[in-house]
Amino acid sequence: MFFAASKFFQSLTRPGDLLLYILFAGVLLSWLPRTRRFGIALTSLAAAGFAVVTLPMMGAWVSAPLESRFPRPASLPDKVDGIIVLGGAIEPYATLTRGTPALNGEAERMTEFVRLAKIYPSARLVFSGGSGLIDADWRYTEAKAASQFFEQQGLDARRITFEGKSRNTFENVQNSKALVKPRQGQVWLLVQSAIAVPRTVGIFSKAGWPVIPVPVAYKSDNDYNTHLSDDLAAVDRAAHEWTGLIVYRLTGKTDTFFPSPANP
Repeated sequence: MFFAASKFFQSLTRPGDLLLYILFAGVLLSWLPRTRRFGIALTSLAAAGFAVVTLPMMGAWVSAPLESRFPRPASLPDKVDGIIVLGGAIEPYATLTRGTPALNGEAERMTEFVRLAKIYPSARLVFSGGSGLIDADWRYTEAKAASQFFEQQGLDARRITFEGKSRNTFENVQNSKALVKPRQGQVWLLVQSAIAVPRTVGIFSKAGWPVIPVPVAYKSDNDYNTHLSDDLAAVDRAAHEWTGLIVYRLTGKTDTFFPSPANP
């Protein structure tokens, strides 16, 4: 029940979805004589909101502080005990039904994981990803789809510990820790989209599992000027992360509002 409620709340924190709801409500109310003026006001508000969130480079402005919070390591450690990547970069249903990997805009998570796995052939490898859908069909999990992708990339899936029951980032960390039982003093690399690194590192820190983040899938340096839909998607993505930082701090899943390298 809580998970379903959280998913509904997430849709309200995305500016694109929220403005669309306001627009629909405004159009409907404007057809009724008693609420026409209020409906017109809502419609105007939605139009103004869309104009603001699709301003050129708005997506980059709200994403850059998140993506720049944890710089990529200047050099990698000589010895690494484990590498973990979280789900969110592969489409499980399309991958498993079509027989070929279907990656999304976070694809660099998967390719960077493969690259690091080849650099550190003795490191323990972990992929964590179940399904984030409310009505999930657990026959089609990200873990199963990821196994197919890694095999096709020449990475022996037998090296990898797959965690396929998690539904969100918090469960990714909790379930993975229970599986691999990382020991104190071990060196673990975390491959994660740059925009999500602050929130994710905060969860790992709260769980007592220190990791060295390797950010990938940068978006704030891209040019969104010619595609308003790209800017809107970037604003929605950043809003999800900023809201997540607040909610995770208020619910005790992290120890600080905006984790940093100095205070994860």
